[in-house]
Amino acid sequence: MDISAIGAGSTGSIGSSNDSGQVNSQEFLTLLIAQLRNQSPLEPQDNNEFVGQLAQFSSLESTQNLNARMDLLAQMQQESLTLQQLSQGSALIGRDIDYVDPSTGEESSGSVESVSVEQGLVQLRVDGQDIPLGYLVRVHGTDES
Repeated sequence: MDISAIGAGSTGSIGSSNDSGQVNSQEFLTLLIAQLRNQSPLEPQDNNEFVGQLAQFSSLESTQNLNARMDLLAQMQQESLTLQQLSQGSALIGRDIDYVDPSTGEESSGSVESVSVEQGLVQLRVDGQDIPLGYLVRVHGTDES
C-alpha cells in the first residue's frame, strides 16, 4: 500500500511527534488503522501480514525497553563502583602511601589529605597533588602501640 494514500492529516502528526525518527506504539497503531481504512476492498491486506507487523513491532519495542533498562543498570553499576572507590579512598585519609606519579611515571610517597571525585574518577590528594586511585601502589601500616 502506498503511504501517500493515508492523507495529509495523518502524516503531519506522525512526523512531528518523535524527533528521533522512531515510531512509538501509538504512531504505529495510527498507521495500521489508517492502512486498514484505506486498503482497497477488492484487494484487502492479508491478516497474516498484519499479525506479522504487530509481532515485529512488539519485538522491537521489547528490545528497546530492554536496552533502556540495561543502560540504566550499567549507569547504576558505575555509580556503585564510584561510591565503593570513594569509600576505599576515604579510609586512606591520613595514611602514608606509595603511588606512581602521573606526571613523571616515577614512584613517590606521601600522606593522603583528602579524597574527591573528578570526572567520574576517584582522586587522592597527596601532598597537594591529585593522584588517581588506580595509581596507588602501597599503603603503609599504622604505627599504633
